[in-house]
Amino acid sequence: MLIFLFILNKRPTMKLLQKDIEKDNAGQVTLMPDEAEDMWHTYNLLQVGDSLRASTIRKVQTESATGSVGSSRVRTTLTLCVESIDFDTQACQLRVKGTNLEENQYVKMGAYHTIELELNRKFTLAKKNWDSVVLDRIEQACDPTHRADVAAVVMQEGLANLVLVTPAMTLLRAKVELTIPRKRRGSCTQHEKALERFYEAVMQAIIRHINFDVVKCILVASPGFVKDQFITYLFKEAVRQDIKVLLENRPKFMTVHSSSGHKYSLKEILCDPTVTSRLSDTKAAGEVKALEDFYKMLQHEPDRAFYGVAHVEKAAEALAIDTLLISDKLFRHQDVPTRSRYVRLVDSVRDNGGNVRMFSSLHVSGEQLTQLSGVAAILRFPIADVSDGEDDDSSDDD
Repeated sequence: MLIFLFILNKRPTMKLLQKDIEKDNAGQVTLMPDEAEDMWHTYNLLQVGDSLRASTIRKVQTESATGSVGSSRVRTTLTLCVESIDFDTQACQLRVKGTNLEENQYVKMGAYHTIELELNRKFTLAKKNWDSVVLDRIEQACDPTHRADVAAVVMQEGLANLVLVTPAMTLLRAKVELTIPRKRRGSCTQHEKALERFYEAVMQAIIRHINFDVVKCILVASPGFVKDQFITYLFKEAVRQDIKVLLENRPKFMTVHSSSGHKYSLKEILCDPTVTSRLSDTKAAGEVKALEDFYKMLQHEPDRAFYGVAHVEKAAEALAIDTLLISDKLFRHQDVPTRSRYVRLVDSVRDNGGNVRMFSSLHVSGEQLTQLSGVAAILRFPIADVSDGEDDDSSDDD
């Protein structure tokens, strides 16, 4: 099994066109999504009860002078009171359903409509309360320094998955599958030919899906000699086929060991000491390191490692939290008091000098944190184990 990682430079970001928030935290912002990841950020900004104004397509009925009825699709701008939010993680499509708040010639007041937000089309989001978590999300989405991304190709013989790992999410970009016959005694011809076809397909997928103009470093990891065999093939073919994009970027390649090609090996690779310095400016690497530190503390000093919202809140009350690990999934809870509880926890830790690491639920590390109820903490000093005062059901999504 084999894994590639690519470190990508800064990329375009969400644009903040207008921000008008009052002292009571009510107000609105106008944003323009620039790329697919921005839809994920927007998904995390939206809540039921918000007001969303955006351009959309509406199917309307028309009647001609002769009385015949037809239908046509028109573009119009609507303002909806948000009732439901649907995000497709694979296609990065965001659909928002709600009732119309401002009547126009096409849509009556109170009529239902679904807006599918589009790239490079602005939208205005109004809230009665812009808390610290959503404001931080806007800052992250609009800050180009948060875009030092990682791409990964997870492989084993006959199977390769090309994945883009951004600060906010992990996306599958391509999949290569090919049956590789087993080696037969006295003849390996069929095996070698199939493996060559597979390597060629993977190489073409890398060229097609990776923008080498912004790549700073490429890590190749695998158990055994798989990584070395593939790299040998890759550059032998680059010379034979005169693939300049690979030849010119050869100095950027670096090999590293991993125990498997499963996606959870990303966590292992990001923690590799030989890799850490190369990835130190990426959010994904920081999340993995924080989670690793928590598990080490849980093993060696369990009185300084708490998880579950009730236990973590008690540690916060004792001003004991050094680092809070919390999943962005918790802030998509549509019950306002429950969401407010998590916001208060984050604010409390920051106000008392602690660090807050917001984990993406679409990252491997975020999935692991969800298994700990979505919230954990590394403490400054030990606290005796507290009794279970409640059932921590904090990982429930909307």
